[in-house]
This record gives sequence, C-alpha cells and structure tokens, in this order.
Amino acid sequence: MRLLVFVLFVVISPFHLSANEDRPPINYDFLDLPQTRLFIDKMVVKHHFKRDYMVAVLRSAKLDRDTLARYTGRYKAGTTVGTWERFKAHVLDSQTLAKARKFKQQYRSTLQKAANEYHVDEDYIVGFIGVESKFGEFTGDYRLLDSLSTLAFFPNRMQRLFRSELEQFFLMCREEGFNPYKLEGSFAGAIGSVQQLPSVYRKFGMDYDRNGRKDPWSLHDSIGIIARFMHQNGWQRGRPAAVPAHIDGRGHPALKTGYKHAYLLPTLQRYGVAPQGRFDESKASLLKLHNDTHDEYWLGGRNFTVLTRYNASTNYGMAIHLIAHAVQ
Repeated sequence: MRLLVFVLFVVISPFHLSANEDRPPINYDFLDLPQTRLFIDKMVVKHHFKRDYMVAVLRSAKLDRDTLARYTGRYKAGTTVGTWERFKAHVLDSQTLAKARKFKQQYRSTLQKAANEYHVDEDYIVGFIGVESKFGEFTGDYRLLDSLSTLAFFPNRMQRLFRSELEQFFLMCREEGFNPYKLEGSFAGAIGSVQQLPSVYRKFGMDYDRNGRKDPWSLHDSIGIIARFMHQNGWQRGRPAAVPAHIDGRGHPALKTGYKHAYLLPTLQRYGVAPQGRFDESKASLLKLHNDTHDEYWLGGRNFTVLTRYNASTNYGMAIHLIAHAVQ
C-alpha cells in the first residue's frame, strides 16, 4: 500500500491539474533518443509488445514542456502547496462543500456499503474524492503519452520513477483496453477520480460497482478504492482524526510538529498543548498549519496518519478531515 504515496506529487493541489496553454506540447522525435530505443527493446522482450506498435505509439508522443518544467531544477519543499490559507481557498471553498454534501446524498448507498464492508467512515471517503478531483470534475487534461514520455526520457529529478510509470502505462492500457493515444490525466501521469499513477491503478484499481470493468473515472469504483485503502492502512472507524489544539505557554516550540511525530497526551500537556474537545487517543501528533499571519495548531490521531499515506502532506490530510466534518 505504500505505493499510494506516489500520488503525493500528482495531487498536491487539485488546481494544478489543468494543462498549461502557454506551453503546449510540441512535436519531438523521441525515437531519435537511445533511451527510447532501449525502452522499446525492453517492452518487446520483457512484456511481449509488438515492436511496430511501440514504435508507432512513441512516434506520436510530444514533448510536454510544462510537465518537464515542474520536475527540473531543485525541489523546494512547500513551494507547490504554499500556505494553508492558499490551499484551503481552493479545496474548502463554499462551492466545494456544497458539492460534498450533494455527493454524499447522491452516492449514499455506495458510500454506506463501502463503509460497512471495509469498516471505515463514509464522510472521509467523501473528503478524499473531494480533494483529489472535486468529485470527478477535475481529473486532468494532459495527454499521458506526452507527459510520461517527456518525464521518462528527459533528465529530471524523478526520471527513474517516470520511466517505470511509462512502462506501467503501456501495461495498463493493454490490460484495461485504454487508448494510449487519448488517455488523459494529471501532469505527472495520474488518472481518474482519485488520481492514481499507472502502477498504483494496476495494483489497486477495482470494479466496485460490479459492472464488468474497472473504471478510474467511475465514482462508484473510486469509493471502493478509497474505502479499501483506508481499511488496509489501519483506519479505525469512529475514532477521531484531528481536533484543534489549545496552546498554553511557550513550551510547544520544543516539540517537533508533523504527522510523523507522536507524543503521549501527558507529554503534550507538560508543554502546554491540549485538545480542544473530545479526543479519545493516548497519543497525538502536533500539526502546524502555516498561514501568512499566524500558525494554526491541531492534534492528529492515528486516523490522520492514514490520510497522509495517500499524500504525504499535513494540508492534504487536514482538507480531507474538514470536508468530512462538514458533511457529517
């Protein structure tokens, strides 16, 4: 299940899913590159693709300059997400929350079925799908053949991963009957309503509505995918994910913040940190949400850590939590 963490650089924020019209893909002969020819050899020998097919598909690939620009240069932590204020303005606006309530009502039977089958909380399934794609509205309009070929064959800080994802892309298309020329998704190759890379979709995609096919854009199938993810990562139904923290005194700067660090509640209290409201957990992480004018503190339980295993971001997990809270 750790592979789902790969989604973090695809879905850090849903407002980055649309193509950059200022830098559209341009014609480029990928077949001139020795690494492309080696890749074709591998696909023919290892996976028994026809060479003519591989050559024809990759000949049509274009250089996606926008995608490449996102992965060249030195990565600076936090520059994509920015402040909590900026993040929540795009994923916790009144329109999104209204859509979340409508989605819960419209898909109530599937949500309840998945929640009961996997022993998870349906409101958090709603939160996941809201943050990932605004309930299927924003699933990306980058042609995956262009973005993955560009990232697989041009130097960038994650080239090894993307070359593997291009391999998985061809396997996924063959298995699912997808058209490799037309398949669209995020700038980093993720598809569907819960934005999965090809390797992740091949591993965890499912036909939850039992209509005879796995469909990454099906909201019914996506509900099942997220419910199973939550269950397999240790979600505890009915347990709190996060509560606001009350800070009393100046001791808390000595504590490490973030979902990776958990403290016993008595330890947090010695440093002047306590939950605001009911929080039936023995340990908690001190979560800090950075704003332009102030920091916001929360306590996160084990369930909050589960949220971050899909996308390693405190902002991401908190957005899911707040959408879930809004639809309860």
